[in-house]
Amino acid sequence: MNARVEHERSPNQALRQTILIVDDTPENLTLLGELLLPLYRVRAANSGARALRAAAAQAPDLILLDVMMPEMDGYEVLRRLRAEPATCAIPVIFVTAMDSAASEEQGLALGAVDYITKPVNPAITLARVRTHLELKQARDRLADQNLWLEREVARRLNENLLIQDLNVRALACLGETRDNETGQHIVRTQGYIEVLARHLAPHPRFREALAGPRLGMIVKAAPLHDIGKVGVPDATLLKPGRLTSAEYEVMKLHPTIGANAIDKAMRQALAAADEATARQAVGAFAMLEIAREISLGHHEKWDGSGYPAGLTGEAIPVSARLMALADVFDALMTRRVYKAPMSLAQTTQTIVEGRGTHFDPDVVDAFLACREQFAEIAARYLDPEPAATT
Repeated sequence: MNARVEHERSPNQALRQTILIVDDTPENLTLLGELLLPLYRVRAANSGARALRAAAAQAPDLILLDVMMPEMDGYEVLRRLRAEPATCAIPVIFVTAMDSAASEEQGLALGAVDYITKPVNPAITLARVRTHLELKQARDRLADQNLWLEREVARRLNENLLIQDLNVRALACLGETRDNETGQHIVRTQGYIEVLARHLAPHPRFREALAGPRLGMIVKAAPLHDIGKVGVPDATLLKPGRLTSAEYEVMKLHPTIGANAIDKAMRQALAAADEATARQAVGAFAMLEIAREISLGHHEKWDGSGYPAGLTGEAIPVSARLMALADVFDALMTRRVYKAPMSLAQTTQTIVEGRGTHFDPDVVDAFLACREQFAEIAARYLDPEPAATT
């Protein structure tokens, strides 16, 4: 038999499984080829090198591999097949005149799935070939099912994350409709927080707080920082000018209002959940917990002079410390009815002056390192100029 078995294919032959026979003896190639051709597509190679090229070019479903071949024996061929990702999973049956237990153990240790001894018994050979092809089909089906399941899980997870993100943005936009001065404030501050968080993630003081999925959760939760403003009366929230001290005290309630609303939503959801759902609540509510701490803490100051709790230093959650700087930067850089926007230089000077008093010193240092990215975000999501009055 030639190095490659050629034969007439029936119309359904393309649907058959492919077997690669590797043997340096023409008589053995012919014998095995004629035995298998009625049932399978057959290819042949008369050396180890040709077998490797054939397997790499078009991976067969099964390889019948002679052990004793010149130049490259079957053991070496199998080692090389197993070393390549494209061929490592192809089942290999050794076909050999060697019948010692040691040679069989060596082949099985290298990854062979079975042994057939020469001279081959046609019935036994066909039975073992059929068995290992069926096993391969089962493994392939299982791999396909697992891949489909992985993709489906990923699709549903992405869908759920998108729904979660849309819900957060819907709530944030609802709050924004009551404050006609914020414009794209929530979009910009979310961008600023992400820049700060990514810069600080390797820092020893911030590594744990920003590890794993927490960084992404902080970014996703950021738009809810001012959700409590929905509970501030219009007369105070929409006042076209600076607030009186009494009005300012009312405005200072919005962090607590927002945090309480988020906390209430989680408690009500837990109360309505069954036991299995309640057990999953810790993970499911992780982002909302971060949203609650951002809402409650983003007006706290490093030196304890902030509100509502007068927290100091490390007692302020990292997420709230990031939002504190992002919120102030945006307020300084944007127009308000009672003030013109500051320049980047003026804003930077104000933030630097607040280092160690208003802001965590390391957060200010991160801002200075990323200031140009802040400026790009501010320019990209710039509020439109107010309409001229006549």
